[in-house]
Amino acid sequence: MTAVHAGDRRNLEVHPNGRAGTAATQCAATSPTASPTICREVTMTFPTNQDLDPIRLRTVFGIFPSGVVAVAARVDGALVGLAASSFTPVSLDPPLVQFSIANASKTWPDLRRAGHLGITILADRHGSLARRLAGPPQARFDGVDVEIGENGAVTLPDGLAQFDTTIYREVEAGDHTIVLLRLHAVEHADHSLPLVFHRSAFGLGAPPRS
Repeated sequence: MTAVHAGDRRNLEVHPNGRAGTAATQCAATSPTASPTICREVTMTFPTNQDLDPIRLRTVFGIFPSGVVAVAARVDGALVGLAASSFTPVSLDPPLVQFSIANASKTWPDLRRAGHLGITILADRHGSLARRLAGPPQARFDGVDVEIGENGAVTLPDGLAQFDTTIYREVEAGDHTIVLLRLHAVEHADHSLPLVFHRSAFGLGAPPRS
């Protein structure tokens, strides 16, 4: 064991047996007032050449919960939109956010033609709305109250927050495209809980049975 100050360091290692692993320092004080902390290094190994098939990856990625937003605009006089669970704040200066969209999306080619895009953070009561936004395009906004800005950005007034954005940059990333958006206006009035997408469903569900 090596005496070091409290902390955690990790580095990727490749071992002679062909297994890649991460060396992690586990620390524990020898007594409540002991300093420095006594640590020992253990190695967590991962088998190489794993079969990272899309179905398995989707299941593993789904363990991480994410919020859900509606991305919408008026394009050629029609409302066009989709639900995205990959929304992330990126930068304060300049003000940027992002989401990713599958390259196979049939909605994004039309939606990206809009001058401005509206982003609405959905609340936990919006599960059915999110499912509708993932359904047939012609019925996505049936019976849904929306606000349409002068620049064509479409937002939902009962969402947790609304953003007026324009496309800042698009970055190809495998079978998806990362869309960076620049913010031009923000509204925030609702303090409800957000809608969460977890394990391929809306809401935080119980862990699957083993």
